[in-house]
Amino acid sequence: MSYIDQLPGSAKVDQIRQIHEQKLQWVNQNKKGFLRYRTPFEVLKSFPAASVDCDQEMVTIGNRADISSADRQIIENSLRSFMPWRKGPFSIYGIDVNSEWQSQRKWQRLLPELPELKDKIVADVGCSNGYYMFRMVPHKPKLVIGFEPSVQHYYCFKGLNSMAGQKNLEINLLGVEQLQLFPECFDVLFLMGIIYHRSSPVDTLRDVLSSLRSGGSLILESQAIPGTEEIAIFPKKTYAKVPGTYFVPTAHCLSNWLSRAGFMDIDMFCQHPMSSAEQRRTDWMQFESYSDFLDPSDPGKTIEGYPAPDRVFFLARKK
Repeated sequence: MSYIDQLPGSAKVDQIRQIHEQKLQWVNQNKKGFLRYRTPFEVLKSFPAASVDCDQEMVTIGNRADISSADRQIIENSLRSFMPWRKGPFSIYGIDVNSEWQSQRKWQRLLPELPELKDKIVADVGCSNGYYMFRMVPHKPKLVIGFEPSVQHYYCFKGLNSMAGQKNLEINLLGVEQLQLFPECFDVLFLMGIIYHRSSPVDTLRDVLSSLRSGGSLILESQAIPGTEEIAIFPKKTYAKVPGTYFVPTAHCLSNWLSRAGFMDIDMFCQHPMSSAEQRRTDWMQFESYSDFLDPSDPGKTIEGYPAPDRVFFLARKK
């Protein structure tokens, strides 16, 4: 049964199915850019794991003793095809994937404020390779849907879950802009590392609000600049070398966005400076990372001269 069949009656299922079909036709083309990620996914499908542990900082799929050294090399080669690995850590049949982000730190920060997930329908918008979706598994949600338009991340999750076999985890190739097709569908929605990439953040938050059921909860995590003023910077070209970054707000400004969008019970429960201990270059992500994005003479500023980022966490509710 497709996850679409598990959605509430309010979902615009015909339009969702149509977009799904279009996206699948797109990625099923035998083009180099698609085969680069589809091929390792097809390889990993041959190695279903007998054991999975999503309750620890490192998501563990399979054990080293379960397969031969030759098969382990095949699996590692396939996993490396998905580089750069942004989210993790994972251990797959004894292969430790040391991702750029130590994502377990973010999960630990939000865990004390985590809404009830048991038997709930959850969305993780911009889910990447699904690390946080796997971490939700011990909380027994009815269904977690990952929204991820990147072909690389889509097939990476598909590869991981083809081994992990978590039937309540699904992914699609949709983005935040398709949330309008899911009115009043979700009990909980995660929007982490997304809002500053939206050119109209309040409109995005309104779409998020409309996709939540009455009483539903939003977990929002974002870059932010330090300070108590109700302001945001709008970078001329890039922020911390990242193009496609639009508004980078203070926590107070972001709280106002949530309020203007219609959210209630808005709680900023964590704010902390970014650190190269949490986002850094590894053997599985060999490009520039956080330390390269800062002014080498003043780590309190980005390379462009803007204030260096904090990360902020909000919990908000729909009436």
